Amino acid sequence: MVVPQGSLGTWDWKSIVGTMFPLLIVLSVIVLWAGITLESAEEMIEEIAILAVMVPTMVDMGGNLGAILSSRLSSRFHLGTTELDPTDRVLWANVAAILALAATIFTALAVGAAIIDAVVFGGVVGLADLLIISLVSGMSVAVIAIVFSFAATYGSYRMGIDPDDTTIPIVTNVVDVFGMVIFIGVSATVLGF
Repeated sequence: MVVPQGSLGTWDWKSIVGTMFPLLIVLSVIVLWAGITLESAEEMIEEIAILAVMVPTMVDMGGNLGAILSSRLSSRFHLGTTELDPTDRVLWANVAAILALAATIFTALAVGAAIIDAVVFGGVVGLADLLIISLVSGMSVAVIAIVFSFAATYGSYRMGIDPDDTTIPIVTNVVDVFGMVIFIGVSATVLGF
């Protein structure tokens, strides 16, 4: 594997700040969209309070899944054990592990939300609807996290930027935005808003 010239593997703080500062400005502007989306769904969230309980976990877990995959991909690039070959069984095993973890986490989120909804809010939304909302939103977010993990890691590596510096901020911010939009959209569809 040929390593591109650039800052890959260096610890020069000026290079890291020079790369990250503009990136973080752009990502901050992008993540405002998630806040605007949440603001636009205020009426639905006030009426169905269990959704407000689900939002942080939904968004956080999507970002965490992307961060896990990005870290694994970045490590493989640093070790020279991958070139993102579609026939690489280890890459597909990582994708399968992320999807399996997502299915487990988002099922647990729905069950936990159903229990909280029943105990605290009097059972406004049933388990079936919460499972649909959680799994459809969560698995969609997991797929987006996978795509952006690959894109950010490979793009950073090809540009000669250390993927460890860029992938997690990119993936978590993008997943925050798409996660919020998807969660609100799926919730509105399932609950008839």
